[in-house]
Amino acid sequence: MQNASVTTTRGRTQPPLIASQFPIPFNRPSFLGREKEYMAQALEGGHISGDGPFSKACHSFFESQLGVAKALITTSCTHALEMTALLLDIQPGDEVILPAYTFVSTANAFVLRGARPVFIDVRPDTMNFDERLFERAITARTRAAVPVHYAGVGCEMDQIMTIAHRHGVAIVEDNAHGLFGKYRGKLLGTFGKMSTLSFHETKNFSCGEGGALIVNDESLVERAEIIREKGTNRSRFFRGLVDKYTWTDVGSSYLPSDLLAAVLLAQLELKDEIQSRRQAIWERYDSGLESWARRSGVQLPVIPADREQTYHMFYLLMPSLESRTRLIDALKIAGILSVFHYLPLHLSEVGRRFGGREGQCPVTEDLSDRLLRLPFFTTLTADEQDRVIEQIVDFEV
Repeated sequence: MQNASVTTTRGRTQPPLIASQFPIPFNRPSFLGREKEYMAQALEGGHISGDGPFSKACHSFFESQLGVAKALITTSCTHALEMTALLLDIQPGDEVILPAYTFVSTANAFVLRGARPVFIDVRPDTMNFDERLFERAITARTRAAVPVHYAGVGCEMDQIMTIAHRHGVAIVEDNAHGLFGKYRGKLLGTFGKMSTLSFHETKNFSCGEGGALIVNDESLVERAEIIREKGTNRSRFFRGLVDKYTWTDVGSSYLPSDLLAAVLLAQLELKDEIQSRRQAIWERYDSGLESWARRSGVQLPVIPADREQTYHMFYLLMPSLESRTRLIDALKIAGILSVFHYLPLHLSEVGRRFGGREGQCPVTEDLSDRLLRLPFFTTLTADEQDRVIEQIVDFEV
């Protein structure tokens, strides 16, 4: 899921900022492994369309690492979410519960099938789907719910799954931020019927644009392959299970080029190194800003003791919209690009069409105005990070 990269306030928008204008950008793509070598191999091998050898290697990697029934890489996390809506046979009039603080794709995937998004608020500590509001949002029309593991910190999945089972609601985990994160020792993305991943440029592991569908319910595996292959049983044909393939279901082309899979595989092979580097960056921010935050009334990210986060991002919750705007501007003058994140979906133009209104999700409305994301990418150097920290601790809130 992509990130806001314009400095706007509600009702006022400025032109997008180009990250390369800043000596310390918000994000910088990081290539530490065999990306170029693998891309060359894909070109030389003559299979650069979908489901080539690198795609299959990515599938095997995820299935082994996550212990899931099936993993299928896709062109984006957005497309993976759209596949979940198809697999759940979401129909016009169905309702899907999701947090108001998330990227638009979480809602769009189901709205495209005619569903009504039901927005609930997020927790004030982790900014995750608030499980305490889940059950009261369920109606006779509720078909699914989509908890988003914000910043790679797991939602309260035990409570969410208990409620979902009680009411027969399918859970789809939007795990765009949470690959390899854990909740009470269990990997994020392995709780619901399905989950989705993102390999966008800003994610821990990236191929520029890409995603994956993780299928935990074995009964959905064969249909997932069909939907991903334009609604045909082409995958069965290539495995020699049928003599020819044909159109058997609805679907679309959700396969990424094997060139992108080659880049992704090279990054996945360096999983431990990438995560170790990002952990060091996150902890350096946390320790370097702790005293300033405490005396300035700024909240740093909250990581519950029973979670293992993914070190996807580091954010500040400033005391006010005004102080956030001033800090963004001060960092910009220093050559540092910081950004905010999502705007409340229920207050968007489309969200209001579904009944969204001011005050509906007060935590989301408050925190969205105050959250500021700091530069965070795998190759951020200690010197660059020290400069960011120095500028912040000199800032008078």
